[in-house]
Amino acid sequence: MLYVDQICKSFPAGAGAQPGPRRPVLSGVTLRLEPGEYVAVMGESGSGKSTLLNLIAGLDTPDAGRIEIDGQDISALDDAARTRLRRSKLGFVFQAFHLLPYLSVERNIALPLALNGVAESDAQRRTEELLQAVGLVERRRAAPRELSGGEMQRVAVARALAHRPKLVLADEPTGNLDAEAAAEVLALLRAQLKRDRAAGVLVTHSVLAASTADRVLRLTRTGLQEATAFA
Repeated sequence: MLYVDQICKSFPAGAGAQPGPRRPVLSGVTLRLEPGEYVAVMGESGSGKSTLLNLIAGLDTPDAGRIEIDGQDISALDDAARTRLRRSKLGFVFQAFHLLPYLSVERNIALPLALNGVAESDAQRRTEELLQAVGLVERRRAAPRELSGGEMQRVAVARALAHRPKLVLADEPTGNLDAEAAAEVLALLRAQLKRDRAAGVLVTHSVLAASTADRVLRLTRTGLQEATAFA
C-alpha cells in the first residue's frame, strides 16, 4: 500500500537566498506498509517526523529516493495528479482538527465525499454510518464551536475516513486532548482503520498513542528503526 524507498531530504542551513550548505533532515528512510497495517513513528523534535508525513502526502518532494502509494510513484505525478491522489486515496487527521467552522458535524464528515463526486444517497449512507461509529448522531447538526476537543477530533477522524482512503496520515492527533478523550480517539482511529483495511501512519510524541499501533518505529538520523513494542 505504501512503499517509501531510501528517501533523503535536506533544507538550506541559512536564511539567505544564495545557494549554500544544506541541513540533512532525512537520510535513507525506508518504510513498507500493507493494507490494514498501522504504524507509529516517534522521534525527538526536529528529527523529521512532520517532514516525512509531508513527503508521503506529496506536499513536498524528496531529494532522493521514491515513494509509492497504491503502486503509484508520486514523484512522477504533476501537481494536479498529486492533488487528485490525495483527495481520493489519502485521509488526514491533524492535532488542530481543521474542521470548517461554518459546516455542521455531518457536513464536515461528508465533505470528502462531495469532493470525490460520490452520489448523494451513497454519501448520506456513509455519513450516517460514521456518525454512528464515532458516537455523534445526536450532535450531527452541531457546529464545531459547540463541541468539546474530543468530539471535534472524533469528527476529524470520521472525515478522514469518509471516502475510505487507502492510507491515513495522523500528525499528533491527540496533542490537544486530555487523557480520557485521547484514549477514546485513539481506540476509534485504530478500530476504523482495521475495519476499512486502510494503512495508517501515526506521528506522535505520546507513548499512549504509539501503544495503539501495530508497530512502533523510531526516526533517527540513520532512518527508521524498529522500537521496543509498548505494552
